[in-house]
Amino acid sequence: MIKNYLKIAWRNLNKHRFFSLVNICGLAIGVAAFWIIALYVTDEWSYDRYNEKSDRIFRVAQHGKWGNGGFNLAITSIPYAPALKADYPEVEEAIRIDGEGGGKIIYGDKQITANDIAFTDNAIFNIFTYHFLSGNPESALSKPHAIVLTKTLAEKIFGDASTAMDKTVFFDSNDGQVVTGVIDDVPANSTFKFSALRSFNANLTGRWGNAGVFTFVLLKNHDDYKKIEAHSDDFFNKHLKTDFAGVKYKMELQPLTSIHLHSNLDYEMSNNGNIAYVYVFSIVGLLILAIAIINYVNLTTARSSVRIKEIGIRKVIGSGRSQLLYMFFSESVLLAVLATIAGMVLIQAAIPYFNHLSGKSLDIWYFGAVKSLVIFALFALLTGIISGIYPALFLSGFNTIPAMKGQLGNQSSTILFRKGLVIFQFVITIVMIVGSCVIYQQLHYVLNKDLGFNKSQMLTFHIHNKGARAKTEEIKAQLLQSTLIQSVAVAGNPIGNNDIGSNDFNIGPDGNNAPDTKMVESLIIDEDFIPAMQIKMVTGRNFIKGVSDTANHSIIVNETLIKELGWKNPIGRRVRTGVAHGIITYSTIVGVVTDFNTYSLQHKISPMVLNLPAVANDKDNLYVRLSKNNIPAALNYLQQVYARFDPENKVDYNFLDQNFANQYQSEQKQGNLLLIFTVLAISIACLGLFGLVTFTAEQRVKEIGIRKVLGAGIHHIVNMLAKELVLLVFVAAIVATPIAWLAASKWLQSFEYRTNIHWWVFAAAGLTAMLLAFITISVRSVKAAMANPAKSLKSE
Repeated sequence: MIKNYLKIAWRNLNKHRFFSLVNICGLAIGVAAFWIIALYVTDEWSYDRYNEKSDRIFRVAQHGKWGNGGFNLAITSIPYAPALKADYPEVEEAIRIDGEGGGKIIYGDKQITANDIAFTDNAIFNIFTYHFLSGNPESALSKPHAIVLTKTLAEKIFGDASTAMDKTVFFDSNDGQVVTGVIDDVPANSTFKFSALRSFNANLTGRWGNAGVFTFVLLKNHDDYKKIEAHSDDFFNKHLKTDFAGVKYKMELQPLTSIHLHSNLDYEMSNNGNIAYVYVFSIVGLLILAIAIINYVNLTTARSSVRIKEIGIRKVIGSGRSQLLYMFFSESVLLAVLATIAGMVLIQAAIPYFNHLSGKSLDIWYFGAVKSLVIFALFALLTGIISGIYPALFLSGFNTIPAMKGQLGNQSSTILFRKGLVIFQFVITIVMIVGSCVIYQQLHYVLNKDLGFNKSQMLTFHIHNKGARAKTEEIKAQLLQSTLIQSVAVAGNPIGNNDIGSNDFNIGPDGNNAPDTKMVESLIIDEDFIPAMQIKMVTGRNFIKGVSDTANHSIIVNETLIKELGWKNPIGRRVRTGVAHGIITYSTIVGVVTDFNTYSLQHKISPMVLNLPAVANDKDNLYVRLSKNNIPAALNYLQQVYARFDPENKVDYNFLDQNFANQYQSEQKQGNLLLIFTVLAISIACLGLFGLVTFTAEQRVKEIGIRKVLGAGIHHIVNMLAKELVLLVFVAAIVATPIAWLAASKWLQSFEYRTNIHWWVFAAAGLTAMLLAFITISVRSVKAAMANPAKSLKSE
């Protein structure tokens, strides 16, 4: 019986090839888009779940508020981990991770730059799951100057990873590191990615107010984090109160598996994903599939007049409604199977391009070949049943006698339903068009907004050689001898990378401690930094060469800090800026600069303190502004000059504008993906319109012929066929506008600085949809209008 139903279904699909092709193409695109989005969403959800103890691993985060200010940090101070393990019996292990362990690795004549290396405690291997190819995880980082390499880095250094054990590599001539282990590469779906791990210096203590490392804990039970957070105040009073007086403090334990999608703190380990995008793309995938299913429902119900007599005859010869239901379901399931097969071909062809855009490494067989085939089969069956429900119930419900006469009866409700489906399709597409436009508007805004300094042609690079750091003044002097170099400065960090340090800042007047402390960004700069970056002074002065600003602990602060303090005359005020070995350091404010961004515009500008380098080793990042007249020649000159001071290291530079642009990689990827899925949604919706207008033209062929004989022109025929469908798209635009506005407003809230949503975006989206719909309809309508009326009037 099933075989007979499938044979009838195949004959019917083959008989009406055009409409079958329209349905298969639309559904295949929908299946491909849905599957690719499903792979993307699954991969996003999978982050860090490969760790065997992932349900008990937590990262410690810090939150603080005072007046109008506050901080939300993914980093803590060095003493945090040992204190947590000592204070809370619920903590099984606690480790610190410091991402500043990278640099140039030297082994014999080979030199390899690896910046993704971290310092950490040996207990990391008791917390995270890493597969050791060589070495003992119980003791790999238990001794000083030990390093564990990933397989890829070991192969780069030694050629064969199996020969790496017990060999010594150098980060400079005096920094030998013994290889004590080799592990498999860290999975791509990991928040913490690295190419090597170095042993953490156990002698480092650090101040509680100086946050700079990531702290992870392994709890004995998952729910123990609630107990620890509940005693956050006790921990604060015991350890942090002195450094954070007056701060409303909260310690948070973030589940490892939630960091990638749910955490957006300052100083994140990597560019995290966003749970909102996962929800958005999940909905987009379902909606694209829904649009394709709607096409099938619309075309099948619209063509009911063609099959009305067939249904009547089948009922006369004994077919019951259940048998007709089976027949129509067989057709929809067969079509879904064919569409799924075609969709698999599309997935295989499209997934390399998707991976390039998304930065993923997905594969059509992500779940395994057998499991994937089973999922595809169930998916085709389910899609076929869902898409066939309404047409099957509708077509099998005709009465026998009217059906034999070709009478459809009152179709007003069915027609209204079909119109509603068309409106629904275009509401989805218009919302997606608006979404794509708003994303690109915001990206244009953040990439071109004034950041408070001039980022044009300004590059930075890390000075690896400590000897070169002591000669930065000579390097700057030689660089400035050429007209190719406009300005040169030194700083402790490259801005735009989310790695500016932070410190506590006591606001007691005249050197007296106050019961109020702030967390501020702390950036080390030299006297040339502010003029080189073209940052404006609000009041006071810049650091001056030859003046003992270093000895006097002079500092410059930004406007945000002064506004939060409420000071009108900050120049000359003394503040507490540090405590070392029980000795309090006081500094004097000599200047205030305009606010400038050090991180992406998703983050509000923080209070900032600018300090002079205390020692030559602090001068580890050079800022160079190139002349725009001949950048290649300027870069070549820079390389030549720097080679005189550090012949072993090349200038590994990054332009500041690119540093900031990299912070929006996630948004750029999501924007590109949404644009592609928007195009697919429009294509499927227009394909459905093309099928509907084709069928309408076939049904009204004699009417079109008569109208042409009576003098109707092509534009009259096109208007007759297109008017109603374009009107439906117009209604969709009206319905979509408030939905799109709410969705766009919600997305923009993730940015502290954002563009305005302009009314013309909605108008343009609606007009675009109507124009595309009109073009699609017109292509088929013109063909119908140009047909010879004599042939149409003769045909039966």
